[in-house]
Amino acid sequence: MTLLDAPVFDEARARRRATLLYAAVGLFFALLIGGWFASGMPVDWPWNWWTHFRGRMAANHFLEAIQQNDLEKAYAIWTHDPAWKQHSSQHAEYPFTRFQQDWSPTSAANDYGPIHSHKILAARRSGNVLIMGIRINNLKSNALFLDYDPATHTLGFSPVELYLGP
Repeated sequence: MTLLDAPVFDEARARRRATLLYAAVGLFFALLIGGWFASGMPVDWPWNWWTHFRGRMAANHFLEAIQQNDLEKAYAIWTHDPAWKQHSSQHAEYPFTRFQQDWSPTSAANDYGPIHSHKILAARRSGNVLIMGIRINNLKSNALFLDYDPATHTLGFSPVELYLGP
C-alpha cells in the first residue's frame, strides 16, 4: 500500500468519534460538578470530597435523631456502633449516661436546649478529621463544632473552631 492507495476518509465515522469524545468529556465534568454539589461544595481536593459527603451525612443523621429526641439512635451514630448496648463497656470513654447529660433537651449541661433546627455552615479537613461548624436553632453566637473521623466513622467534639463569618 502506498500513499496514493490510502483509505477513503469516512466523514460519518470521524463525526461519531468526535461526538463520543465530547460526550465522554462532558459526562466526566458533569459527574465532577455533581459530586462537588453532593459533597456540600467543599473547598478541598476532589479526593477528599467523599469524606465531606460522609461526614455531613453522619452529622445530619445525628442531629436529626437528636431533634426527634431519639438519644439511643443518636448515640449509635455518634459511636458508629448500632449494637452499642451489647458491649457498652467498649464505649467507657464517653458512656451513654454522659451522652444523655450532654444532649438531652431537659439536661442542664445542654447549652442549646431542645434542638429544633441545624445547618452545617462550614466543613474543613484538618489532619485526619473533618471539622464541621454547625448552627443550632439559628443561634449565631453559640455554634457547635463537631469532628468526623473517616477512619472510624465516629463523631466527636472538636477542640478546633472554624471561622463562620460575621
